[in-house]
Amino acid sequence: MDAQQSLDRALQRGRTSVRARLARLRTNGWHIAQCSAAAGVAWFLAADVLGHPMPFFAPVAAVLCLGTSYGQRLRRVVEVTVGVAVGVFIADLFVLLFGSGAWQLAFVVAASMSVAFLLDAGRLFVTQAAVQSIVVTALVAEPGAAFIRWTDALVGGAVAIVAATVVPRAPLRRPREQAAVVVRKIAALLRGASEVMVDGDVDRALSLLADARTTDVLIRELQDASDEGLSVVASSPFRLRHRGGIRRMAEIVEPLDLALRNTRVLVRRAAVAAHRREPVPRGYSILCADLADAADLVAKELSSNRMAVHAQPALLEVARGSSQVERGTDLSGEVILAQVRSIVADLLRITGMGVIESSDAIPPAPR
Repeated sequence: MDAQQSLDRALQRGRTSVRARLARLRTNGWHIAQCSAAAGVAWFLAADVLGHPMPFFAPVAAVLCLGTSYGQRLRRVVEVTVGVAVGVFIADLFVLLFGSGAWQLAFVVAASMSVAFLLDAGRLFVTQAAVQSIVVTALVAEPGAAFIRWTDALVGGAVAIVAATVVPRAPLRRPREQAAVVVRKIAALLRGASEVMVDGDVDRALSLLADARTTDVLIRELQDASDEGLSVVASSPFRLRHRGGIRRMAEIVEPLDLALRNTRVLVRRAAVAAHRREPVPRGYSILCADLADAADLVAKELSSNRMAVHAQPALLEVARGSSQVERGTDLSGEVILAQVRSIVADLLRITGMGVIESSDAIPPAPR
């Protein structure tokens, strides 16, 4: 039986791994296409337009410069472009004057990195300057073709800068999609806690608590998606009209973080109550289930690329219910009720309410 369960878990992990890899490929499909197209364009410009016989550095520079995430992408593309150009230029000049060899390579690397640091460059800039100087020094150019490689590097960098301003819609959708993932997780945890309050299953409660404690990564991914979206609208002139929507999504990261934290506290208290056999009022379980349904509505709105205004009535209904429910006497139950009310306030902020407005929307708790 144990062997069968282990095999089933292994197969499930395998299927999950394949799905995750395919999802990663789909997510990066645009970046792959962008780099390959930029490499081809850079080669075409250097070879067919400028007539360079072997423009190796044009596609290399283009791919190197585009090999960054969307976050701060345009700045990094420019940084790497200049770094590549500096390294190639210094190496070409030195090899032209002193030839190629071990001491020449060491000197060129030191000179390229020193110039990069003098230009107040970032570490990426300095590294690219060093790497390109090594390649140029090791691969001696044909007579009369030394500075052609520097020109090729500039061509590749210029193509990369233009390509970096053309971004897909995916980074603009990701903040809403990731926010919906977070809210759906909140709903699932609330629904699980509601069931634990009814059946008191300790093993199930501990499993739910372990699941809740792994959710920090969801907020980090949401923050990364928000930062990426802001960077895209800042760097691409073609996406400026999306700036307002992306900024609004960035503003809901904090309330979502608070809602998830409060949900973890609620799940922990539900697990404690199950472990200690403390009775939890039936009304608290119903409130958690209703709040889970309201959270699903919020997630649905976010997935549909809308602010979750239409989920407000459901959240306000849960808020009213929390002020009318019959109170318990144990500490765990009181913590659960307090967390339900806090989560409602956090989710109301996602529907467009301010901090004070969302707090005022929750009636006083019953005495």
